[in-house]
Amino acid sequence: MSATHLTEALARVRQAPLLLDGYRATARLVEAAAEAPAEDAVDLLIEAITDLSDQLTRIAAVHALGAVTLERAGVVLCDLLSDKEPFIREHAAWAIGSQLPQPDAIGRLVSLVADGGFSGVLAQRTLATWADRAPDFISLTLEGAMIAATAPAARARLVETLGLVPGRIAVRLLRRTAAAPDEPADVRRAAVAAIGDRRDDAFAVDVIHQLAGAGDELAADAQLAAYDLAPQRPRTRTRNGLTVAQLFLHADLDRSVSMAGAGDNGGVATLLVRLGGALVEQYGVDRVLTLSRGGADGAARSLVPREDHELVSIPLLSTPLGSTQAWPAWIAAERAIRRALIAQGPVDVIHLRMAEVGSMAAAAAAQSLGIPIVFTLAPDPHSVIHSLDMSGSMSRADFGLHDAREHFWFRLRLVRTLADSAAKVVLFPRAELTEDLKDLVGIDITDEPGRFEVVPEGIDITVTARALQEAVAFADRRAGSAPISPTVDAFDELGELVRGLPPHRQGLPLAISVGRLHRVKGMATVAQAWAEHPALRDRCNLLVVGGDLARPSEDERGQLGAIDSVLQRHPEAAAGFLLAGHRSNDTVARWLAATRTGLGPAIGPAGIYVCGSLKEEFGLAILEALATGLVVVAPDAGGPATYIEHGRTGVLVRTSDTAALAEGMCQALDLAVAPDRSVHRGRAQHLVDERFTVQAMASTLATLYTDVTVGRSESRPETPEMFGLSKILIGSRSAARP
Repeated sequence: MSATHLTEALARVRQAPLLLDGYRATARLVEAAAEAPAEDAVDLLIEAITDLSDQLTRIAAVHALGAVTLERAGVVLCDLLSDKEPFIREHAAWAIGSQLPQPDAIGRLVSLVADGGFSGVLAQRTLATWADRAPDFISLTLEGAMIAATAPAARARLVETLGLVPGRIAVRLLRRTAAAPDEPADVRRAAVAAIGDRRDDAFAVDVIHQLAGAGDELAADAQLAAYDLAPQRPRTRTRNGLTVAQLFLHADLDRSVSMAGAGDNGGVATLLVRLGGALVEQYGVDRVLTLSRGGADGAARSLVPREDHELVSIPLLSTPLGSTQAWPAWIAAERAIRRALIAQGPVDVIHLRMAEVGSMAAAAAAQSLGIPIVFTLAPDPHSVIHSLDMSGSMSRADFGLHDAREHFWFRLRLVRTLADSAAKVVLFPRAELTEDLKDLVGIDITDEPGRFEVVPEGIDITVTARALQEAVAFADRRAGSAPISPTVDAFDELGELVRGLPPHRQGLPLAISVGRLHRVKGMATVAQAWAEHPALRDRCNLLVVGGDLARPSEDERGQLGAIDSVLQRHPEAAAGFLLAGHRSNDTVARWLAATRTGLGPAIGPAGIYVCGSLKEEFGLAILEALATGLVVVAPDAGGPATYIEHGRTGVLVRTSDTAALAEGMCQALDLAVAPDRSVHRGRAQHLVDERFTVQAMASTLATLYTDVTVGRSESRPETPEMFGLSKILIGSRSAARP
């Protein structure tokens, strides 16, 4: 192929009207770069990479350079590993994995690992790809970096990377580190975990057994490594039904969902707990494993199956972080998920949701064990990118700066990889589903209709019904016409919150918004829309429920800062604003009920629910509000548009526009007191009861899981390969393509 084709492909990236179009055009650019005369390709791509006005094209050119089979291309990529722009360093660390190992590049990649962050993750993955070709050089470079590094976190990352490298030098360093009493605990933990993959080294096995019996702070980690070192035989199946695994790594799960709304404990966390219980009640499903983060002690307990719906701990070496910052946990996550699937097996199918580190790690573990994958495909981050593009908040001129924070490019690639490798793909309902997936994701579901199935999410309506009964009973108790209920603490707490407002705000209805404090969820946008419009502000108080206020994450701090800025600009709004922090799912259900029915003199009836999300793929909290009988305000795109009757059961608005959001809230308050309100409330509640219960969702999924597993072999590898998905996302010339 001539250089002309490469020039044309580069022009298509540069001239793409939308950011997503430019991303997808990169695939053709990579192919053209691989087929064009190598010297011409390098010259053209260097020119594109140095064009500071177009960051999207710069990233595309870096990946195309990785496809050029010329030593000079590798040299250029190696230099880019030290570029002043973080997003260029990251993509160079990714793209260079398609080249042959280079000594200078290995040194720079190891430095990126020591520095940490997402660049370090991509550097680790490239080093893992090169490890079979240059194990000794990589091991010695890592050893040199350990001598220079003093920070425990950096040393732990270097040790973790050693665990990806085969050979005697690496295992010798791991043994020495694990046994060194002067090393920080996290560094030794990383070494202990890595030794668990070294069954062929008798000295390593001895080190682990000694540590496992020592009873100190490493004992639990060493016990897990000892389990990994022991020969694993497939468990004998004792039941006829399926064992299904599901995962959300960023949640602190318990059966009461007490951490809902804190950090990344959003609707998915609540859903998985409720869904697990509903699935084991379905014909054909005997056990459900719900995997979430936890400590080594909990993981050790999870090695023995105990319950039909098992909450399984996945220990990570570092402090739990939000999904955006958690990518460095990929090595520990994959190892721990693989162990859990073996210990709790045989597992028949695993269901993954969202393009994040847990799904990436679980997919690799499942593939190595021969477990089929079901993947819930949502246009995320596609919808976010498109929304930011359309609003002018992100352009090709600054795309790289956003990508360095949100890792859009990698997540886009991960969505496609997971969708392509899944046995079945679950879709959310959308008004224009086929067109949206084609436009946003680039997937035409009509090509393979048997692989795709629309499955609405569902809620546990018994929780809502009980909350409504308690709200009525609480009101009767206040009126003196009913005995005191033992389950009124949530109502008393809400009443106390509202009674803390000035007297002139007492008795107003509530506008309530529930969810994580994350930019995509739009809590600060809701606060701004309400605060900036006096006519709206005077009609209701605003209650925001969500966030860990005591120990906020980076995302939560950002939203809290944005809300504080709104209140500083509109100090009069503070008199009617309430920020409650996260509450359990049961408490939220009672607060929603109180928002509808009122709460004595403190809260007037006919409140509303507001979702200000930038995008909402389905909206479990919105469904809970509808089931409660509240009028809802929700995004006019995505899932909510398929079940909200605009102007009757709710109001659909463009939530990125604060004026439109404020107008929608005013319309919702009008609907809440309209003469025909009881009719539309009944329609909404009937709709949820008929179509959107967690039991209905479980029934559909049980049938889907059975279809996936029919005719599959029971055999499982005894010693599964580690880090399988690395070779899909990075490490081959084709894998480097977006």
